[in-house]
Amino acid sequence: MIGVLALQGGVAPHLATLKAIGLSAAPVRTAEELLRVDGLVLPGGESGAQLRLLSRHGLEGPLRALVASGKPVLATCAGLILLARKVSRPEQWSLGVLDVDVERNAYGRQLESFEATANGMRMVLIRAPRIVRAGAVEVLARLDGEPVLVRQRNVFGATFHPELAGETAVHRMAFA
Repeated sequence: MIGVLALQGGVAPHLATLKAIGLSAAPVRTAEELLRVDGLVLPGGESGAQLRLLSRHGLEGPLRALVASGKPVLATCAGLILLARKVSRPEQWSLGVLDVDVERNAYGRQLESFEATANGMRMVLIRAPRIVRAGAVEVLARLDGEPVLVRQRNVFGATFHPELAGETAVHRMAFA
């Protein structure tokens, strides 16, 4: 069963995408539920709020353990910010388990959100982070020459929302 962290953000579209590709999926809100999943999606939303909720619900340790276990993790938009090594614009604490540095809201405010196609995938970018340094990661997709989808061992990080574009390729890469 693939869990979708359901503290804040775009949970329902990820659940629907996982089910569309034939995977069992459920929202995850507690450490006990997190321990039972075979993989995890960290959805978009507001990264600051998500970090506060992770702390409040005692999920930082179990989330780090899940990443270290080798189970697949897909982090989209704010989820990518949560896992990044360094966050700027403004600086923000993060878990630091994915070797990328990101700038928050780098493509503009809500009104400047847009859709694009790159590497054969449709992408929705809503107040999206920009990967400004890609360290020991494999870049899987670029948009205008910049990395927008990366992988480091079992962790996939996307600056965009594949689940809002009707795109299943990213979820298949991570969990199939």
